[in-house]
Amino acid sequence: MIRTLGLIELNSIARGYEVADGMVKAAEVKLLKAHSVCPGKFLVMICGDTGAVKASVEAGVEIGREAIVDQLVLPNLHPDIIPAITGSSLVVLQDALGVLEFFSIATAIIAADAAVKAANVALIELRLGFALGGKATLTLTGDVSAVEAAVEAGVESTLENGMLVGKTVIPRPHSSLMNAIL
Repeated sequence: MIRTLGLIELNSIARGYEVADGMVKAAEVKLLKAHSVCPGKFLVMICGDTGAVKASVEAGVEIGREAIVDQLVLPNLHPDIIPAITGSSLVVLQDALGVLEFFSIATAIIAADAAVKAANVALIELRLGFALGGKATLTLTGDVSAVEAAVEAGVESTLENGMLVGKTVIPRPHSSLMNAIL
């Protein structure tokens, strides 16, 4: 079971590839993502055991130096996070839709982890920086009170960094909206 997620976001695509290579060589981790994101940044995302992820991110930071925009090591990861990132979540839509939008990819992941740990909700998707102007969004579903609690937990977990763009809870969303999301 994957317990820790690590990521580095860079402002250089060339340096991003170098960092990705160094990270997977530094420790026994699984490379989840290594690609450009808007606007002209590069995202490297790994997962694995906590010690290996920490070592890998440290190696990536050393290689990336001044090109690093953001970094994250998130231990005790909720098991729904990776499927939401990779688009492999199997979700049954429920009574409400929750959406959180952030200026930071790392912040969105922190919020998603807090949200699914706080309430009985299902993550639909975590969209991370691509075709979003570098922003990140998370969508989730559950009954109305659970979605409200999850959205608030996501917001609370990220208040310090000021990266929240917007949030909403939509009770009983129209079926055509839900179909468009899936």
